[in-house]
Amino acid sequence: MPTAEDVRATRASLARRIVSFALNEPVLAILVIVLAVLQCTHAQPWLALPRLVDWPTVLTLAGLLMLTKAIELSGLLMWLAHRVVHHVRSERALACLLIGLAAVLSMLVTNDVALFVVIPLVLSLHALTPLPVKRLTIFLALAVNAGSILTPLGNPQNLFLWQVGGISFGRFVWALAPLCATLMAMLYALAYFAFRAKPLDLSKDASRERVDRAFAGVAAVLFVAFVLLADSHHAGIGLIGVAGGFLLWRRDAVLKIDWALLLIFVLMFIVLRSVAALPWVHATVEQLGLHTALRAYVAGAVLSQGISNVPAAIMLAQFTNDWRALAFGVSVGGFGIAIGSLANLIAVRLSKTRGVWLPFHLVSIPFWLVAGVLGGWLLTHL
Repeated sequence: MPTAEDVRATRASLARRIVSFALNEPVLAILVIVLAVLQCTHAQPWLALPRLVDWPTVLTLAGLLMLTKAIELSGLLMWLAHRVVHHVRSERALACLLIGLAAVLSMLVTNDVALFVVIPLVLSLHALTPLPVKRLTIFLALAVNAGSILTPLGNPQNLFLWQVGGISFGRFVWALAPLCATLMAMLYALAYFAFRAKPLDLSKDASRERVDRAFAGVAAVLFVAFVLLADSHHAGIGLIGVAGGFLLWRRDAVLKIDWALLLIFVLMFIVLRSVAALPWVHATVEQLGLHTALRAYVAGAVLSQGISNVPAAIMLAQFTNDWRALAFGVSVGGFGIAIGSLANLIAVRLSKTRGVWLPFHLVSIPFWLVAGVLGGWLLTHL
């Protein structure tokens, strides 16, 4: 029979675990709290809540998480990263190369995975020769936000808009290419002045990353097949094949994905669509007149500054069918205040660098303002 002291100790331990979980997953914790408040004030049947979730988007995200985890575990990405920097001779050249690498990777394996490759690479190279880690972190965060704009695979908001828009993969890329090219050109122009032509010697980089070629090859083939299935709106079939195959062969590609991210995505749909359905919220947003492309664009770019671009895309999609304007808006919204994109927070966390927030915003907010003007012009003139 447990004593009163044992009960108190158990409760204290449970409380510590809850607090620790909330600190490690603040977005998930906030969504759970908001959902609880909504159910107390505007209750809906619990069995009705799953109908608010856009399941094709969630299934597509799950498949991509497994495939990108497989490619990551194979060692291919880190091997590639170390190979491409061997012949760099200056700080500016390294910065431009890393910006390009981060942008290209983000187009193919999501902006989060790209950061998990390039930030550790910067830290390992910094051990060989002094590098401006803080400045590189800022530019790499901007790079994955800019590069990931191009494809539906680049970030969660693109994935969502690709699915709900019902457009082909090629049409999505063609529509977002002008914005992506413009923002990358801005970033490279800024990097030219931000980094010096200081000589670097990275010839001592003797990293010998091992690559599981069979794992990487199978993952690459499945990646292409899954994207084709998702493009034809059969993500569920693709997910069954990918998950089943990896569970039988390399289950770590399934078990080690970011399950919290999937749960966050599910809760985002439930919470944000519930909030959007509240009479006063619906009436307020309706007054904004988001039926015009420019207003939808501005709403996406501005709202992202307060709630991040993924929630902004999910919420505003309830009020406009112009997926292109919304994609432009939430893409630009990834810049500016750090919360605009979760990739910004991930980059700073991975770099383990102190005092980065002020310089980050000194670069990112002006970048957002200029990008906002140029993005609006591209949207209305192309």
